[in-house]
Formats: sequence, C-alpha cells, structure tokens
Amino acid sequence: MRKGVETLGRLALFAELDAEDVASLDARCVWRKVKAGDLVIEECARDNDVSFVVSGHARVLRGTNGREVILTDIRAGESFGELAAIDGRPRSARIVAITDSVVARMPATVFRDAIHRYPSVCDHILAILSERIRALNERFSEQIHLDMRERLCAELLRLSRPSSQDRIVISPPPTHLEIALRIGTRREAVTKSLNALEREGVIARSRGAIALVAPERLRQIAAHAA
Repeated sequence: MRKGVETLGRLALFAELDAEDVASLDARCVWRKVKAGDLVIEECARDNDVSFVVSGHARVLRGTNGREVILTDIRAGESFGELAAIDGRPRSARIVAITDSVVARMPATVFRDAIHRYPSVCDHILAILSERIRALNERFSEQIHLDMRERLCAELLRLSRPSSQDRIVISPPPTHLEIALRIGTRREAVTKSLNALEREGVIARSRGAIALVAPERLRQIAAHAA
C-alpha cells in the first residue's frame, strides 16, 4: 500500500536527506493502514521494527498490576520502537491506533544503518530519546511528590495548546477516564477535581474543549504553591 504523498520525507527525522535517500528508505519499509482502535504493537512482542506514524494518531499504553496507564501519544511525524531496534529486547508497551493512521515499519537493521549513515538522523534520534527520558523523569517525579490534584493540574498544562482565539485549550477534550489513566488515579477522582477547578474559575469546559482560564493558577497548584 503506497501513495505518492506517503513518504518518510514528510517526517522531520528525514527532512535533511535528499530525495534519492528518502526513496531508498521508503522502499525498505512495510507500509500499512490501521483503523482507529486497532492494536499496532503488542506489549512484550519480540519484533524490533521501528514504526513511523506518517498520518494519524496512536497511543502508548502499559499494564501494571491489572491497571492500564497511558504513557504518551504518538502524533503524525513521530515514531516508536527505537529502543527495541537498538537493544533487541521485547516491547515494553503496547501501541493502539486512536484514529485511522498510516504507519511505516522499518526493519531494525535499516534503522541502525540510517543512524550511522546520516548524521542528521542520528542527531534527531538522540534528541528524541533525550526528550523522552526527561519526560519520563518528570512524570516519575510527579507520581512521587505530587498528590492527585497537583498531578491533574500538571497534566492539563501538558495537554494544552494555544488556540486561534488567543486562549489556551485542550481540544478535543479527553475523557475523565483517559485523564485518570494518564495520572494514575480513578475516573471519579478526576471528575471531582475538574468540577472543583471549574467552580473556582480556573478552567471552563464545553463540548469541544477545556479552556485553561487561569493557567498560572494551575502552575501554582502543580508546583505546591497553593
């Protein structure tokens, strides 16, 4: 399955390569369409391909003690599976498509060759892995040092983006269960805290978005400055 617009050249990771090199990498990938809800990678799977989300949206989940946790989202232009390709160990999490997506799977040998062959690819991979380590360290610290309300405020800030109306919003708004899975708590606790933040005028909710009315207040709560 290939179309003209489906190419690794759309990804920042390969943006500095010339067209011939990109075409060579494209040809060495297995391209597939996945439907929303499809399992893309199973946890503990032993394959070690690297996958690139060329279009769409996927999610990384991990089960712990019978409960599932959302580790991160993978948007168009991003990738997953680098660790398995580097160390050959089983997958540490499962990947599920959130929307219909196009995924290119690159064999580990091709991925490692690209890292060694192209300095720009190597630099991008180092930056990506460094960013992920920092993000995991931040979340680990939050789990240890912040209570549920503080973790919720930190997550709302992390999920938010500036809008065209000069507001800071989360759109589309995640379900209360999704937020709970992100911060390691129960849906009922998230509902109670969101209701309290809305009563305090810190957030405003509609069908299409959560608006952060007072983002500085959220930062204060997340930083123990309540």
